[in-house]
Amino acid sequence: MATRLVQVAMNAGDNSAVGRFWAEALGWKVTGDQPGETNIEPEGVTYPDPSAIVIDVLAVPEPKTVKNRVHVDLATTSAAHQAELVARLRALGATPVDIGQGDVPWTVLADPEGNEFCVLEPREVYRDTGPMAAVVVDCGDPREMARFWGEAMDWTVHEVTDDHAVLRSARGVGPYLEFLRNPDVKTVKNRVHLDVRPYPGDDQAAEEDRIRALGATDVDLGQGDVAWTVLADPEGNEFCVLQPS
Repeated sequence: MATRLVQVAMNAGDNSAVGRFWAEALGWKVTGDQPGETNIEPEGVTYPDPSAIVIDVLAVPEPKTVKNRVHVDLATTSAAHQAELVARLRALGATPVDIGQGDVPWTVLADPEGNEFCVLEPREVYRDTGPMAAVVVDCGDPREMARFWGEAMDWTVHEVTDDHAVLRSARGVGPYLEFLRNPDVKTVKNRVHLDVRPYPGDDQAAEEDRIRALGATDVDLGQGDVAWTVLADPEGNEFCVLQPS
């Protein structure tokens, strides 16, 4: 049994507007837009597919108050492409953000509701990921995060150090999942979180029990009686276990 990362869920005050921004930013399409939820996916991909981690934008009433602990990195193929992408994103409503990054070759922006993301300089490692290079999670212990997520999912651990850990789908396609050491302490519910799914035919409850045994804990966010289960990893980052598919 195993799960795999299938989507990133983002909270927003206006899910439609944020969903449209990310669809334009990634060159994807809006596949569902209803009160409270907007789904975006790449063209030609049948969800769930390891070649793409889709985005689900969920409406919430509370505003963003702190820097997100989970963000997306966008890939570029050249310096010219990076400059063009930054300009296009700013025209769509993105704004520059100073999170103390200093003089770095990537550009930190925020979407129209302040969700931070990075437009990376060209890197060979991301040449085949598609427009989304990686989903990045701040953490206190990258080694522990690699252990937990490497066992919770069937993704392959590519690199682990005291400062960062890198995972990718078992098929070696799509964006990476990266954990970066950060001294900041988690203080509020994450506005961006991961959603994982068991494979077809697997038992959802058994998978949830297996993940709890790895160190996950149950979280009550007021979700009520729903088909998915909300858990938190060993550092308190919320994630959802969806129904097998």
